[in-house]
Amino acid sequence: MKAHRFTKKERLKNTREFIRARKEGRRYTTKNFVIYIVPNDMGFNRLGLSVGAHVGGAVKRNRIKRLLREFFRLNKDLFPTSSDIVISVKKGIKTDCISYHDVRRELCALFERILKR
Repeated sequence: MKAHRFTKKERLKNTREFIRARKEGRRYTTKNFVIYIVPNDMGFNRLGLSVGAHVGGAVKRNRIKRLLREFFRLNKDLFPTSSDIVISVKKGIKTDCISYHDVRRELCALFERILKR
């Protein structure tokens, strides 16, 4: 069960790390998300989330963040190993009707495309 944890060491914490991922990372887009992936030398993946006020109030922003963290926690094997990942939420996302399964479907389709390359 320990493999499905999301620990503090797996989080991007400071602004410098987010900026590095955005500047140096490979960018992928989906309908609702922009994902930046940049290699790191730590031996494990780290996740950073960017959910702006355009998504809605704090309740809606926190819900999206919970869904994205849950996807990362349960699907760590989909991400390239030893990478920093930043997921930004696009404007216009329908937070009222999005579920974990919608997030999973959208991001799994993206990673299937990435792995085919």
